[in-house]
Amino acid sequence: MEKLHSVPVRACPVPAIRNSEEYFRLYQQVVASLPHEEIDQVVNELMHAYEHGKNIFMFGNGGSASLASHFACDLAKGTVISENGQKRFRVLALTDNIPLMTAWANDTCYDQIFAEQLRNFVTLGDVAFAISGSGNSPNVLRGLEVARSHGARTLGLTGFEGGKMKSLCNVCVILPSNNMQIIEDFHLSMTHAIFSVIRQRVSDGLQVQQLVNTGTSD
Repeated sequence: MEKLHSVPVRACPVPAIRNSEEYFRLYQQVVASLPHEEIDQVVNELMHAYEHGKNIFMFGNGGSASLASHFACDLAKGTVISENGQKRFRVLALTDNIPLMTAWANDTCYDQIFAEQLRNFVTLGDVAFAISGSGNSPNVLRGLEVARSHGARTLGLTGFEGGKMKSLCNVCVILPSNNMQIIEDFHLSMTHAIFSVIRQRVSDGLQVQQLVNTGTSD
């Protein structure tokens, strides 16, 4: 009977955390160095996709997979402010179709689980939003490569030094930390910040349109 050999898990170096105060002290350092310009650029990219009816595809692994689903939910539902027929975000998390992911992983390889899904849907001007704490997840990189080859805009959310995904993204937000837990904490916060700004912009746009319509009907 053939032996199965386990693949060693690569651990990320983590600063020593001996109590909760030490952990949360790291927040202060990160907040002081947040890349606000890049975060605002992501807002603009997503708003452009919204305004032009483009699709947004989100993907990642582990905690980043959960965040991809979470952020897609925020944009798809949380930006619906009224039932006045306004445009909606066309956003999907590629992490949500478990049968399709496992089929591609089983029949090809795990590196292709996002790339193959994108080949079905992505078109010129769409947005691929990749989330990876390290920036080096092979399946995330393959997804970004496919998106770029189809003329999509590519956005990244990562940490450490940005990894290989940095060169594959039109806009890459790099969380200034080498602690994966801190990176994941702030990735959630950044997506909530992005969502909050986008929701306000959508709301402001509806108010302006209502004023225009009111003036026209007078």
